[in-house]
Amino acid sequence: MFRTHTCGELNTSTIGQTTTLAGWLAKSRDLGGLTFIDLRDRYGLTQLTFNMDTDAALCQQARGLSREDVLQVTGTVRERENKNLKIPTGEIEIIVTELKVLNHSITPPFTIEEETDGGEDLRMKYRYLDLRRNIVREKLELRHRLATETRNYLNDQKFIEVETPVLIKSTPEGARDFVVPSRMNQGQFYALPQSPQTFKQLLMVAGFDRYYQLVKCFRDEDLRADRQPEFTQIDCEMAFVEREDILNLFEGMVKHLFKTVKGIDIPELPRITYADAMRLYGSDKPDTRFGMEFVELNEFVAGSEFGVFNTALSEGGKIIGICAKDCASYTRKQLDELTDWVRDPKRGMSGLIYARVEADGSVKSSVDKFFDQEKLQAWKAVCNAQPGDLILILAGLTDKTRNALGGLRLEMGQRLDLRDKTKFSALWVIDFPLVEWNEEDNRWYAMHHPFTSPHPEDIHLLDSNPAAIRANAYDMVINGWEIGGGSIRIHDRDLQSRNFQLLGFTEAEAQEKFGFLLDAFQYGAPPHGGIAFGFDRLCSLFGGADSIRDFIAFPKNNSGRDVMIDAPGPIDEKQRKELGL
Repeated sequence: MFRTHTCGELNTSTIGQTTTLAGWLAKSRDLGGLTFIDLRDRYGLTQLTFNMDTDAALCQQARGLSREDVLQVTGTVRERENKNLKIPTGEIEIIVTELKVLNHSITPPFTIEEETDGGEDLRMKYRYLDLRRNIVREKLELRHRLATETRNYLNDQKFIEVETPVLIKSTPEGARDFVVPSRMNQGQFYALPQSPQTFKQLLMVAGFDRYYQLVKCFRDEDLRADRQPEFTQIDCEMAFVEREDILNLFEGMVKHLFKTVKGIDIPELPRITYADAMRLYGSDKPDTRFGMEFVELNEFVAGSEFGVFNTALSEGGKIIGICAKDCASYTRKQLDELTDWVRDPKRGMSGLIYARVEADGSVKSSVDKFFDQEKLQAWKAVCNAQPGDLILILAGLTDKTRNALGGLRLEMGQRLDLRDKTKFSALWVIDFPLVEWNEEDNRWYAMHHPFTSPHPEDIHLLDSNPAAIRANAYDMVINGWEIGGGSIRIHDRDLQSRNFQLLGFTEAEAQEKFGFLLDAFQYGAPPHGGIAFGFDRLCSLFGGADSIRDFIAFPKNNSGRDVMIDAPGPIDEKQRKELGL
């Protein structure tokens, strides 16, 4: 055996025992007649002690070692004089009697410690070294625990894990596909799945009424902190269910994960419609760890001579405010910063209106010459503002204003430390629109995907008023992140064909792209629905991080490159010819 124990399990109960450890040299210290080495493996760190007086040759050998050398040592467990109670093995040390170097290491490009001196690009290039750091290893251990508990819960609920194909057919809608050329069918291409959507529906037709899979998915889209070209979903589908069944079961799964992995009991998840989420937060994934809900002020500003408000009203827009608690003391500089923030081109607002509630209850605003104190007091009342509070107001076209104010709300939440990563606020967002109109393409697009069922009571609007149709869809949102989303699916061939037609598919196009699914629906497709959770996002949420990359063993950078193996890269001419490229 290379080892009898790991570097994380020895303690005072093992004092006097002979042990053999194997691991990497994390740090060494020479103190005259004594040499100390910290030996590290995946499980922890153990101090090794070498004494010049008792074995000079062994001590000299230890002093000739380098960081990250791979060692095997045998010795006796002894109680330490200078204890380190910050680590589980900090009360003992090993008096080494045998030392074997299993492999030498060259000097690493950065220090493998909690606070490393390596930048992100360097650490990604040498990711296998970065993974030796405890702080990184712990993130992958958290991912493992979440995966294990997910499987435990779903297995207990009689789900069956089924693997679906990775080489599939490219289909429209959604993000861009990654395509794979076929050597045996030259000029034709596979696509990597953006999700196993149609396959899991076919499993419902096949009678596998409860399916799940922790599955790799692929999307060729622009990257950011919470997005990678390949990612993992907890993908689930159920037959003979209604929306309520799915919401209850997967609310239970998330409660189970919080309880077993973090030791937290989260309350029952409230539900909010998409329309209310946009009206109150300007977002379909609201962060409800704090309030600061929107207040519409149209009726309280009508008839004024203030041009910005009048323009918004004449265009059918909105004047909307939020109340920032205890922010009336904001300086002119701070208010100018917020004004510049909303004027940024990606938000595109013309400016920011504010109103301070003074200590005596009076209101002082940036538009005092257009509104008397009576009007300003009405603003204060409807915003439920108290002395010391600051009302921030934007005006313009409805969607644009809600979007910008939603961003400002989150910015204020960040500035006021209201977005505590140790607190969790989860909810369901329901009743999304089924479709949204694209002016450029002059056609309807599915808000979720083409297989989402309309609300039964809205089906009659398919031909007359598609914009008013509610989807039988739902998203789980935690701390402002969409963690999971799904829907009740269409299981009737005729209704699915009508939906394809609404989305601009001809009958021939629908048959070419999705004929296999339409054909399957002719053989007794049961009512079914499902949900998929972004597993990488869930891991980063549980780990209190902003980026999902920290929880992926070998992630890509923001350009979609793996800098460690230098991919993507070219292929040689022989391969190109074989593929007909």
